[in-house]
Amino acid sequence: MNLNDILTGVEIDNIIGNSEIEINEIQFDSRKVKKNDIFFAIPGTAVDGHQFIDSALKSGAKVVVCEAKPKEINENVCYIIVNDSAKALGIIASNYYQKPSLNLKVIGVTGTNGKTTIATLLYRLVKNLGIKAGLISTVEYFVNDKRYDSTHTTPDSLKIQQLFAEMVKDGCEYCFMEVSSHAIVQGRSAGISFTGGIFTNITHDHLDYHKTFDEYIKAKKQFFDELPSDSFALLNIDDRNAKIMIQNTKAEKAFYSLQAMSDFKAKILETHIDGTLTIMDGRELWTSFIGKFNIYNLLAVYACAVKLGFDKDEILKQLSLLKPVRGRFEYIKSRDEKIAIVDYAHTPDALINVLNAINEIRTGNENVITVVGAGGNRDKSKRPKMAVAAIKNSDMVIYTSDNPRNEDPEQIIIDMLAGIDKTEKHKYLAITDRREAIKTAIMLAKSKDIILVAGKGHEDYQEVNGVKHHFDDKEVIEEFFKNN
Repeated sequence: MNLNDILTGVEIDNIIGNSEIEINEIQFDSRKVKKNDIFFAIPGTAVDGHQFIDSALKSGAKVVVCEAKPKEINENVCYIIVNDSAKALGIIASNYYQKPSLNLKVIGVTGTNGKTTIATLLYRLVKNLGIKAGLISTVEYFVNDKRYDSTHTTPDSLKIQQLFAEMVKDGCEYCFMEVSSHAIVQGRSAGISFTGGIFTNITHDHLDYHKTFDEYIKAKKQFFDELPSDSFALLNIDDRNAKIMIQNTKAEKAFYSLQAMSDFKAKILETHIDGTLTIMDGRELWTSFIGKFNIYNLLAVYACAVKLGFDKDEILKQLSLLKPVRGRFEYIKSRDEKIAIVDYAHTPDALINVLNAINEIRTGNENVITVVGAGGNRDKSKRPKMAVAAIKNSDMVIYTSDNPRNEDPEQIIIDMLAGIDKTEKHKYLAITDRREAIKTAIMLAKSKDIILVAGKGHEDYQEVNGVKHHFDDKEVIEEFFKNN
């Protein structure tokens, strides 16, 4: 492919060398470079891709896209100097794959909580209607019926465009994808033509990366700033940051709500252990989803489907048939009627939402026992808030290890316990081993009691000292339920 043909739309500061050349493939990992490839030098949080330009050239790279002119220039190589090489990667990757998102209706879902559920349910709804679609989520990627394991909430822009191209080739009409704040700031959403964007909410998360809450909000807002004028922005108006999101958007605005006046409204009528009865957009709906946060998610799915032109009655019919996403308020019942709930809640607000949902379905005699930890090498400021959220909404809490990564798991628990009042010491245990923590919770529970195992959800591993070991909360619970 000719280099000049894939530079369309890229903000270029300078070109050094001949750009009228043929290139092979796109790479941003110098170890994957082959002859005549184009290499992107991207500054990262841990390493700077500019350090690997020489290595890429030795492997045969013919073009280098970079933000800083190298000290030594190879006259047989074309250097494209740009202000943002990550953003340039997204645009060039899109051009390379013939702008596949133009042939799809791409819906991006952003916010702190609810992204996975909304994107996945939209994908399932459309598929159930007999329409081919794709999914890019924290849990998994789908190209119609073909499944891939997920590596990130939002993959790198090259992978995104590859997935889009595969979707188009397979005849997909839609793609529903999560758009993380990291992805927005790092330019991974560049080169995507969005049909619509959904805003769920903003709560405390990722401050290890964004440093301040204002910067986190700005990252989410940037997504809506960049939506085209022929797209729509669908926002949860009950979140006080929703109006900030759309201050500069060119997209058509629509709102959904359980409280305020909005374009799409829902009301909870009854909540039970096996589901919720609601009024959605004036129509009655029974769903197997539990908790106010999940009704927000379903309302977002309904509103987005309406915006995409689907029949309202058909949407409601499909919503009544949909089941929870893996690791999202997924519950298991033992022979002696103990109930365990596995949920990905890993922020203070998400934990409160899940525990509120559990407390809504209690008859009053059950105890709620929560098993929760906090991830290592991540935002430390949320650790004591997680601990407080758990203890204030549970009868008993067992603080344990999550993914400690390269931190001491016991120190993480100490950081969590710093938020707890001394008068509440009788309400918690600290058990570093997550398996033992789950086992202890099950042993302490009586019939009808509810055990929440929070933080890891769908994950089937535990990362310790940089190594991922197989660990699945649901598997562990089922094992102890069977043997208990």
